[in-house]
Amino acid sequence: MVRQIRFGNVLAYGATDMIGAGAIGVISGWLLYFYTTFCGLSAAEAASIFAISRLIDALSSPIVGHISDRWGQTALGRRFGRRRFFLLFSIPLLPIFTLMWVAGQHYAYYLATYIAFDLVYAFIVIPYESLAPAMTRDFTQKSRLSGVRLLFGQIATLLAGMLPGQLVALLGKENAQTFLIQGAIFSGVFMLAVFVTWVGTWESEALTEDAQAAPAGNPIVALYKNILSTLRIRAFRQHLGMYLAAYMSLDVFNIVFPYFVVFCLGGALVSTSNLVGLQSAAQFLGVLAAMALIGRLQPSPTYRWSVALWSVSLVALLAIFYVAPPHKWLWLGGLMVVAGLARGALAYIPWNLYTYMGDVDEAASGQRRDGALAGVMTFVRKAAQALAVMTVGLVLQSQGFIASAKIQSPHTQAAIVWTLFGMIGVLLVGGVWTASRMSLTRRSYALLQAEIERRRTAPQTPPDPEALRAISALIGRPYAPPTVVEPGR
Repeated sequence: MVRQIRFGNVLAYGATDMIGAGAIGVISGWLLYFYTTFCGLSAAEAASIFAISRLIDALSSPIVGHISDRWGQTALGRRFGRRRFFLLFSIPLLPIFTLMWVAGQHYAYYLATYIAFDLVYAFIVIPYESLAPAMTRDFTQKSRLSGVRLLFGQIATLLAGMLPGQLVALLGKENAQTFLIQGAIFSGVFMLAVFVTWVGTWESEALTEDAQAAPAGNPIVALYKNILSTLRIRAFRQHLGMYLAAYMSLDVFNIVFPYFVVFCLGGALVSTSNLVGLQSAAQFLGVLAAMALIGRLQPSPTYRWSVALWSVSLVALLAIFYVAPPHKWLWLGGLMVVAGLARGALAYIPWNLYTYMGDVDEAASGQRRDGALAGVMTFVRKAAQALAVMTVGLVLQSQGFIASAKIQSPHTQAAIVWTLFGMIGVLLVGGVWTASRMSLTRRSYALLQAEIERRRTAPQTPPDPEALRAISALIGRPYAPPTVVEPGR
């Protein structure tokens, strides 16, 4: 029997996105700046930390997803849940995030602490991303879970944007303790959030049956074949394209914007923090708006409208740099509100889509591989963030950025401006192109669910022709339903 999800359960589920969005927001927004300003690292050295970590993550994230898919077969998995066990296990490890923000250490220290936190992050976020499908299959309930999750993420993003400014006001803009205190505060928030999720969620046995048999042959080869096979699903590839374009563009903005305000507009770090905080507050409202609109407009049109709104705000931001109008900081504040509304929607839509990918995969493969999908998602997310940081770091390094300089050359300022607007523009065009091809709608999902239920309960009855067409469009090849239900399903 599937339990009823109450409002308190929805809030408990959403809490862990405080780490999902919060850690990513703090790292993408401030870690490169911290490395190059307070740690004595060059932009290239800082970029290499992200590159090395992603190579390790290419192995670790799929393995974590693979383990969590099968953890229910162990005694600990049966006792604590195959997803929720990893949440409980990781709580005492989260203070590693604080250690990342200790100034004046060697390169090896920053590499080791970043990799260590990255692994802890994977052990939390990958099982967490598989938790919603283990609680419900209902379309509306999934939308509520993903929406509230993103609202918590926006709260974390708001905290990440505003907290540095408040600490700078207290401690001074040259004080590296600003970032250490921020890291300690976020570590505490992360620990509390994950514990709340562990207490207030569950895994329904009816939705978490282990349908996958142990792989034959070399287990590592079988693991990566299983992971790569998820990319054969058209809807999942389209979802990844929309996700990459949205989140990588958000990362580029978060990374470059402090440099843009400080070195191109002549602002201070506290000004940057206040503007980012204002944008983050608007993002919260953007998530709420997207939750209301997505049921009417469907995911793809909502995504395209969000891109259009953010594009307008970016063009206006570029105009402020070149025109320098009177009261430019007031104009910037208004643009941050508009940009935040669009960014909130862009952050919500891919995660709303993701909650349905496990069902599309089940129709295609006959298995529940939520952990494998989450492993791919987490790797892609962190790889996109690292690629954004590496690219920005290398571009700044090649264009004469001097970390210790208070003023950068006009050539370097131009590089900052066009890195910000050029990279984001290319990413958003790619996202719109991908979104225009997404075939997952409320109607196609209903047909998908009906076909999965037919396979479970009445496999000998003929499938609905409309469902066959809808599922074929989703998986990217002709859908041939099995004539019998798979074992365990």
